[in-house]
Amino acid sequence: MTTSARTFIAAVMAACLWLAPMMAAAQEDTDTVPPIEMIPGAPAATGYAPLDLGPLSQEALRGNLTLSAKLSEDGDVIPTGLIWRVFSTEPDDSGKLVLLASAEGGTSTFDLKPGVYLVHAAYGRAGATKRIRLGNEPKQEQFILDAGGLKLNAVIAGGGRIPPDQLRFSIYEGSAENGSDRPLIVPDVEPNKIVRLNAGTYHVVSTYGNVNAVVRSDIRVDANELIEATVEHRAAQLTLKLVREPGGEALADTAWSVLNESGETVRESVGAFASMVLAEGQYTVIAKNRNRLYQKDLTVIPGDNQDVELLPQDLISAPDEDDDLEDFD
Repeated sequence: MTTSARTFIAAVMAACLWLAPMMAAAQEDTDTVPPIEMIPGAPAATGYAPLDLGPLSQEALRGNLTLSAKLSEDGDVIPTGLIWRVFSTEPDDSGKLVLLASAEGGTSTFDLKPGVYLVHAAYGRAGATKRIRLGNEPKQEQFILDAGGLKLNAVIAGGGRIPPDQLRFSIYEGSAENGSDRPLIVPDVEPNKIVRLNAGTYHVVSTYGNVNAVVRSDIRVDANELIEATVEHRAAQLTLKLVREPGGEALADTAWSVLNESGETVRESVGAFASMVLAEGQYTVIAKNRNRLYQKDLTVIPGDNQDVELLPQDLISAPDEDDDLEDFD
């Protein structure tokens, strides 16, 4: 080896020895720098230039979150009717969680940056919430809602049909704490409409008409099952009218009051006719027309819809006892 070659090699080795400590220090500094979140549109960290990874690499750093749900562990994936909502885990200035994304249907996929999210799945009145951590890799999460369906209907005692427009249901929580009122979950439910609920026991109130024909019952909903429940009303529909003679024309501007067996007023109205649904029992009907009072006792029998006429002989009070119904023209 020539003298010049030996000199060159010695110089290179000296340079390497001189640079080694600096390179090690640089490596130590790099290890202490937190990783930069390479998300499209995110600001570059101070002191570092943004790295152009290209569209495919940029997309790879976003996490695709695919969500699906079942009613029970052994049930099928719900194909439609779900509402998905993705929230941040940190509240805003008003103290509410920020809604970041939502979707409707069945299985849904969200394109989200890595992080932690609160995801809520709603299926009718049934629902579940999960805290999900998403990285850079696609992720799938399945919700088990532990829910079923409830379909309600009602009949008159003996199997008589109730017009759907006169029948409504309200669904309450199954238990009340310390004697307090049960929280209302679903109001004004139409007959034969499927209501999706989490599995559990519910208190159902069925109302026929709008007076006092009310039936209460506790009903159990099981996961992945459709519960069809029919309650029985012991009631009837009555039409009241004040007439001069049996089968005669009803007198207009009549004020009506209906009292139950305890003397409590259950219904008041004004008009030639008073139509209502009343629960089984004893009642007193009072009609007032031109300061004359008429009264009649009646019995409501389940399913026995009837027209009730108050006649001149039902008069109990008048300004002048000599007046008669001919003065009502």
